[in-house]
Amino acid sequence: MAKKASSFRNGAAAAKAKPSPKNVATIRAPLTQDPHAVRDTREKVLEVAIGREVRAFRKKLGITVADLAAATDISLGMLSKIENGITSPSLTTLQALSRALGVPVTAFFRRFEEERSAVFVRAGEGLDVERRGTRAGHQYNLLGHIGSNTSGVVVEPYLITLTEDSDVFPTFQHEGMEFLYMLEGEVTYRHGSNLYPMKPGDSLFFDADAPHGPEVLTVLPMRYLSIICYPQGSAG
Repeated sequence: MAKKASSFRNGAAAAKAKPSPKNVATIRAPLTQDPHAVRDTREKVLEVAIGREVRAFRKKLGITVADLAAATDISLGMLSKIENGITSPSLTTLQALSRALGVPVTAFFRRFEEERSAVFVRAGEGLDVERRGTRAGHQYNLLGHIGSNTSGVVVEPYLITLTEDSDVFPTFQHEGMEFLYMLEGEVTYRHGSNLYPMKPGDSLFFDADAPHGPEVLTVLPMRYLSIICYPQGSAG
């Protein structure tokens, strides 16, 4: 049964709690990704996979199709067909492209060969972990993890539980973005200079480089989802 936390934790900080001026109603930038989009069904076709890689490497170098055509002595029309997956390039053509783009020939087959991973975790089967800087009484239950992947982003989804034995600690700070979703209990959560009174169903999405964490544990036990995202190769 949920209980009110001690008056020491439920003090003046709760009275100062205020909603963020940056709520979801202020978002004006268009979101460019279509969540219902379907990739080209031919993506697994070798020609399409090669074409995507050729285009990606060319754009990474900041050169045009005309520049690449001049460097490889391949016609503009042929390069266009290769990048759009319409034709299958010969080994000689691939060698010319690899020299001009500065990548091995095998790099053009990466998207065709790589596996897409998924992790399924049954209820109660997440891995209990201790993250760097974990505070006393903060139970982290890792719900899944995929290391190297096609997105270049690492995502760590946690189910976090706080009890009467948990520390308040409003100064966690790390690289990346974090999303919180309250499941049970109540907390006043700090992000930078703002305080957010959170109840079940509330969420908070923020830049994790600012100091953040539970400021006042109002109703315990408390459980929330924490999803942390950061670039591959960096420490979360």
